[in-house]
Amino acid sequence: MRLNLTIKNIKYFLKNLNFLRLKKIFFFISIIYLIYCLLDNVNQISLGFDLYRYKFHILFSFIFCLLSIFFNAYAWTNIISWLGFSRSSNKLIALYIFTNSLKYVPGGIWHFVERFNYLKKITNKDLSFYSIILEPYIMLSSSLLLVSVGVFYSPFLIFFLIPSIFLNKKLIYYVLSKLESFQKKRINLFNGINSKLDFYSKIKLKSLYPVKAISFEILFIVSKFVGFLICLNIFNENAVQDNFSLFIAFCLSWSIGLIVPAAPGGLGVFEASFIFMMSKDLPQSEIIESLIYFRLISTFSDLFLSTPFFIRNIFKRN
Repeated sequence: MRLNLTIKNIKYFLKNLNFLRLKKIFFFISIIYLIYCLLDNVNQISLGFDLYRYKFHILFSFIFCLLSIFFNAYAWTNIISWLGFSRSSNKLIALYIFTNSLKYVPGGIWHFVERFNYLKKITNKDLSFYSIILEPYIMLSSSLLLVSVGVFYSPFLIFFLIPSIFLNKKLIYYVLSKLESFQKKRINLFNGINSKLDFYSKIKLKSLYPVKAISFEILFIVSKFVGFLICLNIFNENAVQDNFSLFIAFCLSWSIGLIVPAAPGGLGVFEASFIFMMSKDLPQSEIIESLIYFRLISTFSDLFLSTPFFIRNIFKRN
């Protein structure tokens, strides 16, 4: 009787928990912590370095950030394919790259809107919507899957496998129904599928797991990490000696930044989380310097790739 009462209380608590408010609170705490770290290290932070010596570091970091965007685009097209879309994906890759810069537009939803509007013209609106809301979950699952590799450091990390377990043909409906309820508070595109039977009649999943999509998302995260590691190596050449723990911290920080999307790319949240996790192993000033350059390079790579598509789209409309 007590157990049943406890379970009911937990369900009631989760049902009435305002996750959007929690995200905002966590975002502001992250920003306050980041500002504190910046002020605490203001005398030690120096963004200047020998450009001639490290010019290839900047170049290769930029290249890996560019690669990560392509991997992300291929992951998205494989998500669409897994949901039942069978046409060529070349235009979808171009669409993804073009719309990537729209996440920097105030509101943070316009890249989703643009992709949805295009997809619903060439397929049904249900597939379009679910491909949009499923992508962040697969990104998150892939990142946490990489975090779980750190089980050798702590057995607790094995629990980060759980999100990827739900990415299968039989359980994906429950994941999508929850994601839909969260996303509709942010962007209400259309009325979703009401029942499990309705879902499986309209969405034809091609395989048990979206293996290709997860594989490309893993490549996306690894490429991002290599880009960051190169930046970190500019300010601390010994950091690469313990790159596995850095990788785990990077993946976990990036995941937190994805869950709390108050700014594009988890701006502020990712940085604060990484500093918090690694400040005992590396000097905070060096971490901050590396994060600043990585953020600049990562953002520039987004804009660099999407600008030609954006310009071409303007000329087409004119």
